[in-house]
Amino acid sequence: MFRKLPKSKEKKKAVFKPFDNDRLRLVVSRSNKNIFAQITDRDGRTILGVSTLMSELKDKKLKKTEKSYALGEIVAEKAIKMGIKRVYFDRNGLRYHGRIKSFAEGARKGGLDF
Repeated sequence: MFRKLPKSKEKKKAVFKPFDNDRLRLVVSRSNKNIFAQITDRDGRTILGVSTLMSELKDKKLKKTEKSYALGEIVAEKAIKMGIKRVYFDRNGLRYHGRIKSFAEGARKGGLDF
């Protein structure tokens, strides 16, 4: 229940900016063990989706924050291959802390601009 207000504010901020139509949303969500990321367009259609359950990361013996950082780099690499450089970072109502922060740092290092 406590995530409802920040989540709705964040979505409004990302969707209702008429002057910046070239940006898509990078949505991050997490569970206790894994982290998931999607790049969606303004209509909510998923363009790119990655998670720590992918074979690239599942086999590696890394801590959860290290996997998040690596996932951020992977999503940035795949997005740049698709021609996506600028995105809005949608934390999905989660605090910018721990695995979410690690994911964002990895995506920035990978070349995404948000």
